[in-house]
Amino acid sequence: MFFIKKSKFNKVESENTKRPVIKTGFSLNMLSITLILISLLAVGILSGCDSKDDRQSYINVFNWGEFIDPDLIAEFEKESGLTVNYNTVATCEEMYAKIKSGGVAYDIVVPSDYMISRMIEENMLLKIDKKNVPNEALVDETFRNPVYDPTGEYSIPYQFGTIGIIYNADVVDEQDIGSWDLLWNKKYKKQILMFDNSRDALGIALKRMGYSYNTTDESVIRRAAEMLKEQKPLVQAYVMDQIFDKMESGEAAIAPYYTGDYFLMLKELGENSDMNLKFYIPKEGSNLFVDSMCIPADAGNKAGAEAFINFICKSENMAKNTEWIYYSTAESSARALLPKELRDNDEMYPEGEELKRFETYLNLPKNARTLYDALWVQVMSS
Repeated sequence: MFFIKKSKFNKVESENTKRPVIKTGFSLNMLSITLILISLLAVGILSGCDSKDDRQSYINVFNWGEFIDPDLIAEFEKESGLTVNYNTVATCEEMYAKIKSGGVAYDIVVPSDYMISRMIEENMLLKIDKKNVPNEALVDETFRNPVYDPTGEYSIPYQFGTIGIIYNADVVDEQDIGSWDLLWNKKYKKQILMFDNSRDALGIALKRMGYSYNTTDESVIRRAAEMLKEQKPLVQAYVMDQIFDKMESGEAAIAPYYTGDYFLMLKELGENSDMNLKFYIPKEGSNLFVDSMCIPADAGNKAGAEAFINFICKSENMAKNTEWIYYSTAESSARALLPKELRDNDEMYPEGEELKRFETYLNLPKNARTLYDALWVQVMSS
């Protein structure tokens, strides 16, 4: 028999208990009765682990890696009395699959815009009771009722960002930068990293050809996949969070990735680093994404989830989180609290004409998503 012990960050541990000592004077019937009682007790204990009262004592959060200040989790736990079980995910597609499978009842998930739209469409999200999230009023008008959540009932912005190319300026010639073409430059064979997810990778190829991220033209999408197959011999590795180690160590020299993570790399490297990493937004245009807090339909602690969302949306907490993860906040009140180098950073907060260079992913029709998945498998197996 074993008890399940919950611990922080969703690490589940098992703890063997001592077997009851059975005295030699017991009859067989007495032994049988004793074992039955022990079995019934075990069933009661184990089933009680998921009792309604117990489920209200913690929340399960599903978020991206390197995407929250750990101190905020500790502060929320102290303030609310709830335990936060924190799991990370690498891609929206992986997040969707895990939630769809129903293996774990997550209370908060942080998908990107296009995936939120899909999850709303498939009845995978609960409406957020705004009365329980008064700090939601701090979200800027620009981010309210977005195309992926037109009524604004299912999501509250967490952070937003853009995608560009990070490169080692000591390896890459300045004449080669400025375009997505850099990722196909044979001069840098095996020094190039690429996104390990279909939407971002195919999207880059589409932008390189001058098309929308959201095209549903099958012939165009197939051409994008062929372009990725042509690129593959040049690619050192397909990565997500592994990009940090590879770029910071100099193992790779070029990688498309998120603007916030570029600035986080600079922070981690420090001012005295010899690594000369730089960044640019390709001239063909790029993606602007919004990651938002949502509550899955099978959440076991909706009240706890709403309390956590409200806590994160508080200006001081949002600013602290933004400064730690180096992405961009959708709250002007939080942005005002940031250090000047973040608050006034044009790459983190594009505005005016610069903003027109960006496009947001939309939820594609099912046939287009199926095509994406099939073509990505072909690219990876080619």
